[in-house]
Amino acid sequence: PPVSPGCPAPLPASSRCAGEGDGRRRVALAAVALLLLTACQPKPAPPAAPAPAAGPARAKVKVTVYSPHGREMLEPFEKRFEAAHPDVDVEWLDMGSQEVLDRLRAERANPACDIWWGAPHTMFAKAARDGLLAPYKPTWAGHLAAGRRDATDLWYGQYLTPSVIVYNSQALKPEQAPQDWDDLLKPAWKDKILIRDPLGSGTMRTWIAAMLQRAKTLDDGWQWLLQLDANTKSYPANPSLLHLGLTKRQGLVSVWALRDVEIQKRVNKYPLAYVIPRSGCPVVTDAIALVKSGPHPEPAKLFYEFVTSAEQLQWAGEQFDCMPARDDIDPAGLPARMPIKVPEIKLDWDRIDKEGDAWMTHWDQQIKGRGKAR
Repeated sequence: PPVSPGCPAPLPASSRCAGEGDGRRRVALAAVALLLLTACQPKPAPPAAPAPAAGPARAKVKVTVYSPHGREMLEPFEKRFEAAHPDVDVEWLDMGSQEVLDRLRAERANPACDIWWGAPHTMFAKAARDGLLAPYKPTWAGHLAAGRRDATDLWYGQYLTPSVIVYNSQALKPEQAPQDWDDLLKPAWKDKILIRDPLGSGTMRTWIAAMLQRAKTLDDGWQWLLQLDANTKSYPANPSLLHLGLTKRQGLVSVWALRDVEIQKRVNKYPLAYVIPRSGCPVVTDAIALVKSGPHPEPAKLFYEFVTSAEQLQWAGEQFDCMPARDDIDPAGLPARMPIKVPEIKLDWDRIDKEGDAWMTHWDQQIKGRGKAR
């Protein structure tokens, strides 16, 4: 038989010893040959070492966002950010601007939120005074007008949001809708107007303040709001109820943020359209800020820079009609349907800051539901 290299050759079977023990010798020689052949057979390979056990998957870092931007906008931005930063997990809570401020105040001793994304800058100014925000100067800070940011970097404006007249586009033609604020007081709109409850909405608080400031006197402003209340059918508690109410024709006309109208049209296919009032719109600077002592400041900064980058501002313009507050965004990268400039009602923001809460208390106690009783 073949022999493995290096093994001694077996004794030939033809070897013979004369004499009486020749048979026994043959047996002994055969046994020796068998042992030699067995010892020289190739040895089996040792068993492979077990693969090392995989370690635990690396935990993602979480960033928590409080925002009034709505699910339609928050979900797509969550996916875009996580695709760019797969080691960060975004969690968001959708709530009204006033609700965000109230919650941050309640959580002051143990903040659960990392970043506040979206609300009128007047709300951020209050949070800054209350010591709820952390300073952060974004990389693009030089491209924002002084009035659109906090002097100590506690908040920065991101979007410009005009409030406009909104209507059901299936029930009304464009020329049939109210064309200016005073048109809302006409008898034709009695019980056809829905107004988002201003107490929980920064957008509507600013709009109430604008209606007061555009009047000749404060008393004239309150009389105007009483007449609007007489035509108002209900005050939906949140934007979703407002949109559904208009879509189901519980009311035909409302007041709301321009960009949100476009979101509802595109995402939810709601039959909504808007009119930019001839006399001008209150334009809110929609801001962003880090929360003081937020549990995850570094991923919060990543999120801040991501959503405010030029690329994402242009994407938000196309998808959600968000008008950038920065002055370095090329209009060619924004949708043609977006108004480049709207007539703006000039507001005394310092006065709104000082008297706004008292105005809302007066509205709630002396205006809401009292116009119909006159």
